[in-house]
Amino acid sequence: MFAIVKRKIDNAVGKACEIVLPIKQECYFGKGSAIAICTLSSMDLLVDIAKTPNLMNKILIVGRLLSENKGIDMMIKFSIKNPSLHHIIVCGTDVKGHRSGQALLSLHKNGVNRHGRILGATAPYPLLSCSPMEIQLFRRQTLVHDMIGTKDLEKLVSQVSCLSR
Repeated sequence: MFAIVKRKIDNAVGKACEIVLPIKQECYFGKGSAIAICTLSSMDLLVDIAKTPNLMNKILIVGRLLSENKGIDMMIKFSIKNPSLHHIIVCGTDVKGHRSGQALLSLHKNGVNRHGRILGATAPYPLLSCSPMEIQLFRRQTLVHDMIGTKDLEKLVSQVSCLSR
């Protein structure tokens, strides 16, 4: 019972944050097709990448990932709709409390249990609503590259160059 009440409170706080601190841009589309960059909570990095033509010309999308559930569900659905997407670079600062980057890495490595809970995730609510088939397809189709903590554009340019060969 306590967990249900806590989750409702967390959801209400999240909605309040969206109103008080709106984030103008969630993602930017590039000209590539096989690589995505996820900047987690690093909004400045998101904008810096969007302003870097040599990166944007090689990637399909750059976006943020703030939640370990709805955000990852959206990422899975986007990946399935874009079958040429094979690489997701996870960089920037992980979201305190939600640990969405760690949850994404755990999903790719371990999958989910029969209730949709990401195995090995340390986030509070790593529960996905995607079907087991969607999750399996996502895990087969994409490689997730762990660069959590990296905010250096040159390192990201280098990684994208290696992956786009």
